[in-house]
Amino acid sequence: MPEQKGSKVRQEPKASVRRRVITVLLVVAAFALAAYLGFRKRASRLDAFAQCLSAKQAKMYGAYWCPHCADQKEIFGRSFRYISYVECGVPGSRDEAKLCVDAGVKHFPTWQFGDGERREGTQPLQALGEKTGCGLP
Repeated sequence: MPEQKGSKVRQEPKASVRRRVITVLLVVAAFALAAYLGFRKRASRLDAFAQCLSAKQAKMYGAYWCPHCADQKEIFGRSFRYISYVECGVPGSRDEAKLCVDAGVKHFPTWQFGDGERREGTQPLQALGEKTGCGLP
């Protein structure tokens, strides 16, 4: 490579550049793996909690159009799939399903527990755990 007047051009060997690229990729991969494992561990802990709630006969009545129900589902994230859930919304309307009317559900979300007690509104995980005896992760 010809030298330019008044400037010093420094060229790194190809091996050095390759080593830096590999180091950066390894660091990024390590952080990605740590984040993935951390998220997966958190999700699995909530899975067990949600499964315990269902085993203790805790059930959530909700409606697809209800913003508070969406908030409750978001608290559980992917673990909500283990919650005993009754959809009270009738697709295409704001009517309530007969099952929910017969159960006397007036507000959403409504949690019903094995002992018959009901709690209306979005419930914190701690409150659900205390009521059912399910330990939080």
